[in-house]
Amino acid sequence: MLALPNQRWSLDFVHDQIATGRRFRVLNIVDDVTRECLRAVPDTSISGRRVVRELTELIAERGKPGMIVSDNGTELTSNAVLAWCGEIGAEWHYIAPGKPMQNGYVESFNGRMRDELLNETLFRSLDHARVVIAAWVADYNHERPHSALGYETPAAFAAELHKQWPAPLRPTGSAPQAIASPAPMRDNNRPALIPAG
Repeated sequence: MLALPNQRWSLDFVHDQIATGRRFRVLNIVDDVTRECLRAVPDTSISGRRVVRELTELIAERGKPGMIVSDNGTELTSNAVLAWCGEIGAEWHYIAPGKPMQNGYVESFNGRMRDELLNETLFRSLDHARVVIAAWVADYNHERPHSALGYETPAAFAAELHKQWPAPLRPTGSAPQAIASPAPMRDNNRPALIPAG
């Protein structure tokens, strides 16, 4: 099977705090094939609607992924996410509870971010965190070779994959088999309840 960008994206959160003690979280979205960090979104609160907004913007830039994989966190199983999946026809799979290695690429990325950045930096404010995290992600994607990518950077590896395969040969589906259970979808064909009255 051909390996191309956008076959599978993984999502997860990592947490930290600023110097005042105020906690924040970072929504990380990783392309499992290229290892690119597609988004690192730091904020004090990230709802299911915010996840949908970030994914919608990312799809407008890169195209729709074959599959999105995440854990069963409340933001990622929210009505906003489930409705969005139905609207755009996104294939979303949830990993089994307590099995983070089913989402190993983003877990590995989160560990690296934690060790190299979050544990080493005292963030003065949320704005400071946003600037520093964006700089670290840019360095991660464009400057740092990865052994799993033949010692290319994620951005260079992705560019090479795009050049290798002519558009007609690019697969449009997802992974050959699911490693996690699909998201429950809302039944939009069910008639609405009309109140008696």
